[in-house]
Amino acid sequence: MLRSLRFRLPALFLLGIVVSGVIAALIALRLFQGYVLTRSKSQLRREAIGLTEVFARQAITANNTGEVPRIAKQLERATGDRLFYIGVDPVPGGSIGLDRLPTATVNWQSGHTITFEFTPPGDARRYLAVARPLRLSKQGPAFGDLIVATPKTELTRRWVPLLKRLAIASLGGILVAWLLAWYLSRRITRPVLALSKATDEISRGHYDVAVPSVPGRGEIGHLAQRFREMATRLSEAERQERNFLMSVSHELRTPLTAIRGHVDALREGVAADPAVRAESLDMIASETTRLERLVGDVLDLAKLEAHRFTLLEEEVDMGRLCEQAYAAYGEEARRRGIAYVKNFDARPTIVTDGDRVLQIISNLLSNAFRWTPNGGRVELELGASNGRISVAVDDNGPGVRVDERERIFRPFWSRDDSGTGLGLAIARELALALGGSIELESEAGKGSRFELVLPAEHH
Repeated sequence: MLRSLRFRLPALFLLGIVVSGVIAALIALRLFQGYVLTRSKSQLRREAIGLTEVFARQAITANNTGEVPRIAKQLERATGDRLFYIGVDPVPGGSIGLDRLPTATVNWQSGHTITFEFTPPGDARRYLAVARPLRLSKQGPAFGDLIVATPKTELTRRWVPLLKRLAIASLGGILVAWLLAWYLSRRITRPVLALSKATDEISRGHYDVAVPSVPGRGEIGHLAQRFREMATRLSEAERQERNFLMSVSHELRTPLTAIRGHVDALREGVAADPAVRAESLDMIASETTRLERLVGDVLDLAKLEAHRFTLLEEEVDMGRLCEQAYAAYGEEARRRGIAYVKNFDARPTIVTDGDRVLQIISNLLSNAFRWTPNGGRVELELGASNGRISVAVDDNGPGVRVDERERIFRPFWSRDDSGTGLGLAIARELALALGGSIELESEAGKGSRFELVLPAEHH
């Protein structure tokens, strides 16, 4: 449960919200503290200016009546602040009614308004204070400083409502964030869990799984689409593998059966006639060559797909090479009544691997003769233009449907489930390895044109 994506995703989301909220609250509290402190200092300065003027006027008036202490207490009650005095007694022989501070508390002789912090004697609390010079007349000397002070704990009390509001807002935000995270995690993890189950099924070899359809164009939808394509390709690969095993086993069994039959006949002396013995040996040699070609095709394809294929570089007379490929199928064309023609517009010489180019052309011709009906037509063309060499094989067979034009180049795929389906696959891989390509033009019912395109210059 704790390790599941459904839990960890909202948990991480909520943790991010909480951390962000705490950081925002600390920043807000710090800013509020600075704001309160600045505002308190400004308020104390204004009060100090006003109280000093009021106290000076009333102290002059009440100097002879002895009411200065009473005035000081009234001012304290009216403002709610503590009033202190430091300096020389402006009322000779009397009391001004204010608590006095040690002369070292602040430099009262500077003549300036001073903002400072201090702890009064006998009081454990810390005070924020403003000292204002006290003059009995505007142009007269300063007898001392009237100090207006407020406990710093009063400032802290102003933070308490803010902290309460922040706590309530944070709890509400956490609750909303948790509900949102839970909802989003279910939307996100539902297709992910479905993909996980589909993965389990595929790991067991069940490729026909239902991959969930995810709306939108996000990463999960992209993943689901690619997963669906992967499952389809795995299913296709498994089918191709089965077809390959069936095709190869059939292709291997046929010549092996023939070879075994002729070997048994030779061993048992059934083929005593020299002519019959020679015919049996010819048949054994032919079937052995067929086996060798089949195994060679499988090995070639494996090397090409593993990129462990070595190519030679030599000057190749393309006209001569095409003549050789053309001659190899002359007998089959005569036997089946196929109109077999060649059309060589050029006879270029290029640097490439001649044996592999011959293998590609032979595979294309083999494919053409396989699908061309008796009495049909096959044409081999050679041309050169625009810096490239082209070798084309045309036939008037059944053609290739649009939906099959990519599949016919896949290994082990055959339209009629006969043969190994390796010829065209090897031809295309070899063409790519040589820096070229194979292009297909076909129309259902009217034949096909396979064209090998190679660069005229070696790179």
